[in-house]
Order: sequence, then structure tokens, then C-alpha cells
Amino acid sequence: MMQDTSALNQQRHPIGDDESVWLFGYGSLIWKVDFPYLECRRATIYGWERRFWQGSHDHRGTLASPGRVATLIASPGMPCHGMAYRISGETLKPLDIREKNGYLRETVRLHFRDDSTASGLVYMATQDNPAFLGESPLAAIAEQIDRAHGPSGPNRDYLLNLAQALREMAVEDEHIMALERHLLALR
Repeated sequence: MMQDTSALNQQRHPIGDDESVWLFGYGSLIWKVDFPYLECRRATIYGWERRFWQGSHDHRGTLASPGRVATLIASPGMPCHGMAYRISGETLKPLDIREKNGYLRETVRLHFRDDSTASGLVYMATQDNPAFLGESPLAAIAEQIDRAHGPSGPNRDYLLNLAQALREMAVEDEHIMALERHLLALR
């Protein structure tokens, strides 16, 4: 089941076309940057961990065979490293469509490497959306990722590209790296 959150996001956090806003990326927004941005910086948010607990019916899977993609799970004090993009409100609208399957924009405090901070937005899919799949054993998640394929390509590419991007950023994320090990052991 899908929930199109694009209109809701625009109502909850209206941003004018000529305004700019920071957007934090922790999944595909790290490695699939197919949108214009005004500035890009490494950033960290605190109190969240990346998990492959969100179903993907529209990009990396289908309704019959959903893929799994990243979302954030509350975890007090834990850092989640990613990329922050300062984008225009005009750029945000197509991203609302890209992230429409259960993801809601939330406001977060971004921490940059130079110790400065800024307020920004992040797309989060919480457990109350219909596509949320939740926790499963890592081996089962890896098997689901290995089987799933959607309009944006194989689900395994999403995981492998994210793992590689995190390595290039020198980010240790045990959940992602363990999933990658399980996935690679399947072939």
C-alpha cells in the first residue's frame, strides 16, 4: 500500500520557490544527487539511526514485491552522518514527489564539520505509514533487497551504492555494512 505524502509535505512546511532551505540526505540523497543545489556540505544529525525498514513500492520494488529503503529510527544521542544540500523551494517540489511513499518532511538541527549548525529538513518514514515494514533479521532484509526490482532499478543497487558512498565519506554504519555483507553472500 502506498501513501502519497507530497501534498501533505508542501502544506506542513511551505517553502516559496525563491526561498532556500537545507535538506539532509542519509540514503539515496547521498549518492543519487539528480537535482540542482546551491551548496552541499557533509552534516550530522543526532538522535537518529539509518535503517532499511521502509518499503519501496514505487522506486526499488513493486506492490507485489516491495523493496526496502532507508529511513530514520529514533535513537537518543546517536549520530547519523550524511549530506546537506541548500536547495531552492522550486527544487524541493520534485523531491517531494521522489520521496512521496510515506516520507514526511521533518525539521532537524544540522551539525556541520566546522562546528556550525543550521535548521534543515529531512524526509522520514515513520512506523505509522502504510509502507513501513519495520525490523526483521538482517539476512531476511538482505534476501528481500536481493529479490526486489522496481522502476528505479534493482533494490540491491540502492544498498550497494549507499554502502559505497558511506565508505567514501569514512562513515561507519554497522547496519548498512552488515546488510551489504549479507547481500553479497547471497551470490
